[in-house]
Formats: sequence, structure tokens, C-alpha cells
Amino acid sequence: MSSQDNGSSKGNGLESRTNTWMVVGLFLMLVGVLAFPIYRFYEPTARAEASQQVQNDLASAGATLWSSTCASCHGSFGQGVDAPALNSQQFLTIVTNKQILSIASSGIPGTEMSAYSQEFGGPLTREQIASLAACIRSWEPTAPDRPDWRSMID
Repeated sequence: MSSQDNGSSKGNGLESRTNTWMVVGLFLMLVGVLAFPIYRFYEPTARAEASQQVQNDLASAGATLWSSTCASCHGSFGQGVDAPALNSQQFLTIVTNKQILSIASSGIPGTEMSAYSQEFGGPLTREQIASLAACIRSWEPTAPDRPDWRSMID
């Protein structure tokens, strides 16, 4: 009889521990269910901030590259020297990012705008071209009104 009592007490301990873990599991599941809406609320903002930081970093790298490869013709801030002014509302509103990448990569035949991408015989990688495009795009919020952006300034 004592062996039955002993088995019965072991069974109660196992059941008690199982119930404890079930309660802990239920609590953790409830925390996860309640935390998910909070995550869904804050995550888009965090992603947008991270994306903006990536663009800022690209633009910063592009600004350094701009000085050494583009400024002699387009000006230190894209205002134009003996090439079109790229820092103008008119240019920045009509051109897409894809067009900026294409022009910087392959150049414009029949003009002094040569290809800068390694794919077209130029010195820059795709990543460097993307950073130049981000630099140009970063001027958009403060770009001056320049209807004459295509004119070459001497």
C-alpha cells in the first residue's frame, strides 16, 4: 500500500509542475499577443527612420564623391558651371531616381557627360553611382527655382 501512496504522490508533483508550466506558457503567450499590436504601431516609424538614415549616409558619401568627380562641371552644390545645374526645382521634379542613375552610369552621347559606371567604362561602382544619386536627391527640399537649369554658366 505504501508503494501506491508513493506513486500517487509522485503523480501529484508531476501534475503540479505541469500546471505551473502551463500557466507560465499561457502568461508568455498573452504577453506576446499583447506586445504584437505595440510592435505593429512602432515598427513602421522605426523602419522609416532607418531608411532615412541610410539615405542620409548615402548622400553624405555621395557628397564626398561629388567633389572629386562632378563638381568641376556641375558646381560644388550642383549649381552648374559649364554643365547643367542639377540643383534646381525644375530638374529635380522632372527626373526620376532611375534616370539620375542611368545618366550618371552611361553618360549622354554627344555631350561632355561621359559614363561614370564601371559597366560602361567609367571609374565608379554601382554603389558609388547610387550615392551620387542620393546626394543629388538630397538637394530637393532646398533646391532653388532655376528655370534655366539646362543653360551652361560660363
